[in-house]
Amino acid sequence: MRALALLAGLAVLATGCGGGEEASSDEDGWERARSMSQRRSYIAAAQVGELVYAAGGMVGESGRPLATFQRFDPAADSWTGLQRLPEPVSAAAAAAVGSTMYVTGGQGLGRVTGRQAWAYDTERPGWRELAALPEPRFNHSAVALGDRVYVLGGYSFGVEHDEVFAYDPGADRWSLATRLPRPMHAFGAVAFRGEIWVIGGRHEEELLREVWIFDPGSGEWREGPAMPKPMELLGAAVAGDEIHVVWESVYQIYDAGTGRWRQGPRPLVSRHALEAFVVGGGLYTIGGCTTALVDSPVVERRELP
Repeated sequence: MRALALLAGLAVLATGCGGGEEASSDEDGWERARSMSQRRSYIAAAQVGELVYAAGGMVGESGRPLATFQRFDPAADSWTGLQRLPEPVSAAAAAAVGSTMYVTGGQGLGRVTGRQAWAYDTERPGWRELAALPEPRFNHSAVALGDRVYVLGGYSFGVEHDEVFAYDPGADRWSLATRLPRPMHAFGAVAFRGEIWVIGGRHEEELLREVWIFDPGSGEWREGPAMPKPMELLGAAVAGDEIHVVWESVYQIYDAGTGRWRQGPRPLVSRHALEAFVVGGGLYTIGGCTTALVDSPVVERRELP
C-alpha cells in the first residue's frame, strides 16, 4: 500500500513508496539539477533568501518518517546536511519569516503528535520547540505573510479541516485567523500580491481545480481563477506576476496580467508530494513520489523567461 493513500481517495498514513524513478521523454524547458542524497517525498521545505531548506519527509515501502534536514544552494547546485529535526516527521509543512524556518505538524513516531512546531534560525543554527498547534495536522499547508506564519486546512484522525491558524513569532502564540471556504487538504498555498492563494487539493473524494484567495486586510475569502486541470499534493511557487504549479506530468502557470492559466512544458519526472521554489530566475521542483509510487531524490530546474 501507498503511504498516504490519497491517490485512492484516503488520507491515512500507511505505507510508502518503493525504489527507482519514472521519467518523461518530454524535455522541453526542464533540466536536472543536483539530486538529494536520499529519496524523499512529503518534505516540509521553505526558502530563505537564495537557499532552500528541506526537512523530514518519508521514504521506503514502510512509509518511514525521516529527521533528515538539508540545505540546497541552487547557485552552487549543491546540497549540505544540517542538524537533524528533533523527531522524524512526514507530511509536515514549512514556511519562513526572515531568517527563520518554521516546521509545523506532520506524522511520525515518538513524541510526534501532529501538533508539534519547531523553528530553525539559519543565522544562529539550531532547532527550538515552539508552542504546539491548537490541533493536530498533516497534509496541510503553511504560508508566511508579513510577520505571521499561517497553517491552513489539512487532515487528522480521519477528518478534513478548514481552520487557518496564525502564529505570532514574537509572542510564541497560535490563534484562529479564519476558516477555509470548506474543509480540504493536500492543496498548494502561496503568498501572492499580499494575499494567500489556496490552489487545488482534495475534498473527500473530489480532486480540486478551484482556487481561493484570502485577503488578510478584510479577513474575507473570494473565489479565484480555477485551474484548467485538477491537482493535489502539488508544488507551488511565485515568480513575479506568475504562480507556477506542478503535479505529476501537469505544469500550469497563472499570469496575473491576463488573469488566466496556461500549460507549461511537461517535467522530466512525474511526481506528486513534491516542493517547488523560484530562486535566481529558475523554477526548482524537489523530491516527491512518482506515479509508479516511488520516492524520488530528483531536483529539476526550468529557466524562467
